[in-house]
Amino acid sequence: MQAKKSPRTNQERSDATREALLQAARALFVERGYAETSTPDIVAAAGITRGALYHHFADKRALFRAVVEAEARAVAHEIDRSTTNSSSPLAALLAGSETYLKAMKLPGRTRLLLIDGPAALGVAAMQEIDNDSSAQTLRDGLQAAMQAPKGVSLAHLTALLSAAFDRAALEIDAGEEARAVTTAMKLVITKVVGGS
Repeated sequence: MQAKKSPRTNQERSDATREALLQAARALFVERGYAETSTPDIVAAAGITRGALYHHFADKRALFRAVVEAEARAVAHEIDRSTTNSSSPLAALLAGSETYLKAMKLPGRTRLLLIDGPAALGVAAMQEIDNDSSAQTLRDGLQAAMQAPKGVSLAHLTALLSAAFDRAALEIDAGEEARAVTTAMKLVITKVVGGS
């Protein structure tokens, strides 16, 4: 005798609809870009109504921001996971550096976070998202690994290194050899922290 499946709750249906929207939107934003993706395309790909989309998100921009935030959280989670058992703060920074660049190789992630994100949401919004995700892990790692030299703000140092990581990810996305770019970024981190 088969066990009878209990019906899904309203919350479970709502969560499933939201997830379908996020997945469909991500795929279309990666394939076509933010500007060329329309809400009718998204709801058709998700198999839901426009009303359901607007129940969950105010507009296309809000949906895009949710996609970008999910990508940023995923990168930060991968970095956190890879640095948990590091033997020292520098080892954690180096592991996190490598993980960030690997995580950014997921198809479409560089476009979402580094190209379309700033263009569609603005630099301030992207900095806010970054500060809540991978920039936070970088700032925490730098704080644990070093004393910022007198007159040097840890926030400014984090912002500059974060920009260097983003540039490295763009270089890899454009076809540069990932190992060489990663090695260069690890050297930068080692020199900044004061290692040999």
